[in-house]
Amino acid sequence: MQGNVATGTDVQVEQVREQILQVLQAWGMDEDLAHTTAGLMAQTDLLGIDSHGISMLPSYEEKWRAGSLRLDARAKIVRDSGASALIDGMGGLGYPVAAQAMHLAVDKALEHGVGAVSVCNSHHFGAAGVYARIAVERGVVGLVTSSANGVIMVPTRGAMPMLGTNPIAFGAPAAHNEPFVLDMATTTVAANKVKVYDFLGKPLPPGWAVDGQGGAVTDADAAMQFIFKRPEGGLTPLGGTPAMSSHKGYGLAMMAQILGGTLSGSAFAARRAPTRQPGEPDDVGHFFLALNPDAFRAAGSFESDMDDLIDSMHDTPPANPDEPVLVAGEPEAAERARRLRAGIPISAALAERLRGICERAGTPYLLDDK
Repeated sequence: MQGNVATGTDVQVEQVREQILQVLQAWGMDEDLAHTTAGLMAQTDLLGIDSHGISMLPSYEEKWRAGSLRLDARAKIVRDSGASALIDGMGGLGYPVAAQAMHLAVDKALEHGVGAVSVCNSHHFGAAGVYARIAVERGVVGLVTSSANGVIMVPTRGAMPMLGTNPIAFGAPAAHNEPFVLDMATTTVAANKVKVYDFLGKPLPPGWAVDGQGGAVTDADAAMQFIFKRPEGGLTPLGGTPAMSSHKGYGLAMMAQILGGTLSGSAFAARRAPTRQPGEPDDVGHFFLALNPDAFRAAGSFESDMDDLIDSMHDTPPANPDEPVLVAGEPEAAERARRLRAGIPISAALAERLRGICERAGTPYLLDDK
């Protein structure tokens, strides 16, 4: 693929997967766990979710070198009761335990109709949607939520951040259409998007970020200070302002925290932050629910009705003829097809950071043009 120093380059997904794999193994992750992690991270980049793919390696390196991330950890099932289970991530990176938990939830759903698995003592697990896709690829409905380590969301009527960008993902299979896969943060916008506006010198839309009095912050640099540096202020819940129903986003964030964190007995980051010691694990919690449609109705009828539902959305007259109505998951599917042809973009800035990681890990840099 073509590229240059200024604009970066596009590389094939196999190169991205192999680069992640070699780095993780150099850091001490067992081969099978590293393969699972590299596959999920590369899939995330392939879907166009660049904020949660290979670009996460610098953050993981920082945690690993600080001693708060155990890459040699193997998850352990600590409770297993028919349709439910609890898995201890043992302080390891979230991808292997999350994949294990989603597959276990699906196994239970295929046996019992419903499967629910919680995970405690985990770390960041990437994009929640890749686990919902595990469910739909196995023919069941999947729901995924997670707590978070960062504290950057200010609750409606609040002045201080108390929650993270607690994600929710939901997937449902169809017979002929792409599966419905919703993957969303519960903040109005991701912190990385504020970074982009700051880099470009653009003002933020009112409602993305607030100060310590709950007032809108539209200066991107000031917003960055409230999100990452100052104890007060931060990102708003989905909706942005009370007038635009930010209480709904706040409620969804709480739901994700309760299912992902409280149910599994994981840490509540806002309470833990003042007493957390250097090198202590993040103790993030996740939740995975699987529902077997065949336990509720005749085999194949759910997928057929999903097609009818999705087709009805497609038949909606568009406000702009050039922008037809889509459903969740379709933009990512289209981007996956495009990137399989054209490659995954690696910016020059990210390439520089990845080269440094490879040098420190003693592994070759594999993302040059092929």
